[in-house]
Amino acid sequence: MDLFEKKFRNSMATKVALLNRITYYIVNRKGKQMRPMFVFLVAKMTGEGQVNERAYRGASVIELIHTATLVHDDVVDDSNKRRGFFSLSALWKNKIAVLVGDYLLSKGLLLSIDNGDFDLLRIISVAVREMSEGELLQIEKARRLDITEDVYYEIIRQKTATLIAACCSLGAAAVQPENAELIERMRKFGELIGMAFQIKDDLFDYSDGPIGKPTGIDIKEQKMTLPLIYALNVSEPKNRKWLINSVKNYNEDKRRVKEVIAYVKEKGGLEYATKKMVEYQLEALAILNDFPDSPYKEALTTMVNYVIERKK
Repeated sequence: MDLFEKKFRNSMATKVALLNRITYYIVNRKGKQMRPMFVFLVAKMTGEGQVNERAYRGASVIELIHTATLVHDDVVDDSNKRRGFFSLSALWKNKIAVLVGDYLLSKGLLLSIDNGDFDLLRIISVAVREMSEGELLQIEKARRLDITEDVYYEIIRQKTATLIAACCSLGAAAVQPENAELIERMRKFGELIGMAFQIKDDLFDYSDGPIGKPTGIDIKEQKMTLPLIYALNVSEPKNRKWLINSVKNYNEDKRRVKEVIAYVKEKGGLEYATKKMVEYQLEALAILNDFPDSPYKEALTTMVNYVIERKK
């Protein structure tokens, strides 16, 4: 990871002083770095313990493009904070943030093209396309609040799972480019982890936040998550109407949001979502079972379990 950080920093280098200052700020405020970890651990598990230059480049491209989408997200959401720090748009305003996002995107594309990693670029480009489609599908459905469970899974598959799937398939493709079956199996592994990861995120909205109260942020933003969808599905028409009306018209009312959270809990929404999350986790672990024991397999197992046991 230390070597990757150096390579990642170098991949963003430019002659423009302002841009260097901003990219320095980005690198020093990184998150959990789960994505590059997935790339390297899968590469090592499937490539006899080796990480080659392609894996480093692939991880850098994933981080460049993922960072670009986060920068643009903060502009779209008018968000002042990212991972507890000020967002780029808060510090340097929207125009610069959008341009930096575009710059990071182009650096990612060029890093692949200049080295002939067209197979890796394809994996990443498909992920970016799907992430955009997932976001737009969620916006379209949120306006009508008519998200079924199947549509919800499709949204989170595209929005969240597709990027982790890209990391895992990319790790395999970096070391075994000819093995299509292995690359697809690792893509599926990543997708399953991503699904579990997003359901866990949705559950946080109903768990006690730092001040000991459920956050209800998803409800305020009219996001239809699995606990809420389940509660709607098992409600009689009158309560269903009240629930939809609450999310649609009273999502800023703290008391009403609290009532919605209590109702979803009472209807077993959290237990149902937890059950589904564990199903995805077990499916992911079943894929790992087919590989011989190694420290890399063990680390990937730890990461799968971390996804659903994490506290934030």
